[in-house]
Amino acid sequence: MFTGIVEEVGRVTSLEPPQAPRNIAMLTVDAGVVLEGINLGDSISINGTCLTVVSLDSSTFQVEMVPETMRRTNLGHLAEGNLVNLERPLAVSGRLGGHIVQGHVDGTGTLSSMVPEGDSVVMGFEAPAALMPYIVGKGFIAVDGASLTVVEKGTTSFTISVIPYTLQNTIFRERKLGDVVNLEVDVVAKYVESLLVAKS
Repeated sequence: MFTGIVEEVGRVTSLEPPQAPRNIAMLTVDAGVVLEGINLGDSISINGTCLTVVSLDSSTFQVEMVPETMRRTNLGHLAEGNLVNLERPLAVSGRLGGHIVQGHVDGTGTLSSMVPEGDSVVMGFEAPAALMPYIVGKGFIAVDGASLTVVEKGTTSFTISVIPYTLQNTIFRERKLGDVVNLEVDVVAKYVESLLVAKS
């Protein structure tokens, strides 16, 4: 489990595409902070995607990505030199600074607008219709693993307001119109729906 509080921006050093017969992609990331206390087999969030560390040294770690990860997230679009949001799992004794983020990406969206408001930026995202029922104004959403508050919700889109700290300390500082982002809606909303459907 994660909180959506990005600890560090890492840099992709390589992405080896899947090859038969294993059909597994290998992603290597240069990092520092998130390597502290991380061991082989531990989970780590990359752009909001929970992945398992399969190799590491003093400055990099490597994860494997199955076809479902490549289909459902933006990680398959990465290239050498790209920046990624990184977060270690929440420690039992830690603070829940953002919201409950599973690292299970529900789908991808597209950055459709960027409107400066003083030092902050209001970003608009087009999202899949299937995710829109779980997105509510002033509710939580994870965008590329960052816990954010929904400002407004439309029929096929939503906006968030990104404060200067978040702009400077996440990959949002490099985002451009048309970029594909990972989206994870609030898990509480999904559980509520599941319970209501089961009772109907």
